[in-house]
Amino acid sequence: SSRDPRFSFILLPENVGKRKAQIAAIGQSSGDLVLNVDSDSTIAFDVVSKLASKMGDPEVGAVMGQLTASNSGDTWLTKLIDMEYWLACNEERAAQARFGAVMCCCGPCAMYRRSALASLLDQYETQLFRGKLSDFGEDRHLTILMLKAGFRTEYVPNAIVATVVPDTLKPYLRQQLRWARSTFRDTFLVLPLLRGLNPFLTLDVVGQNIGPLLLALSVVTGLAHFIMTATVPWWTILIIASMTIIRCSVVALHARQLRFLGFVLHTPINLFLLLPLKAYALCTL
Repeated sequence: SSRDPRFSFILLPENVGKRKAQIAAIGQSSGDLVLNVDSDSTIAFDVVSKLASKMGDPEVGAVMGQLTASNSGDTWLTKLIDMEYWLACNEERAAQARFGAVMCCCGPCAMYRRSALASLLDQYETQLFRGKLSDFGEDRHLTILMLKAGFRTEYVPNAIVATVVPDTLKPYLRQQLRWARSTFRDTFLVLPLLRGLNPFLTLDVVGQNIGPLLLALSVVTGLAHFIMTATVPWWTILIIASMTIIRCSVVALHARQLRFLGFVLHTPINLFLLLPLKAYALCTL
């Protein structure tokens, strides 16, 4: 309620986007910590205390919780995205956090140190890309600014946040296109930072960008082989299928959840939808 004395509501004259809305709120805040929660997200009752506990270390500038899909049971796609989020949090972010540098504190729920934000807001607000003010990729860029300022960024796996995910392919692909552009753009920004971070993070950043290109090359080579020889490239198919099965089996064992065996369905989506979309994102950056 707008009458609740614990909250101060800021009504902006128009929809100015997430970045300017964040800046307006941060400018009127007074606490040591700032919690960012997207409008379609619901946080567990203990999320604030768990994130704040991690922020007790003054070297930590930002921290995120574990994302789940609040509508994971709606469609086959929301089930896959829920598994995708689990992997992104409990493998990628968890591994990065071991070296104190989560590369993107996700928007559904991230906590920042206000004193650090205050020194970064000008850079955040005036970010340019190809001569124009940037209006996408806020979460990744703000995280990178924290790392550039010398702060660590962390992940708290037991701080659970449920967020609404796309339930059909069209909005999912729009979201992935936006994220792909953000990843490509901010990869260029993070490269100078890597020299001062653990070598694993260099391997991680390079792998995330080169890996899809190598997979795309495999697919294109297989298609070319089929077109020129009229024979099916069974070795290419067998290797991709084997890697998919091994990958999903290892995750199912790690998570102790058989549902991850169903993540094999993500491979054809990745091959025939996400890889072309990432190529398009790079070409239209």
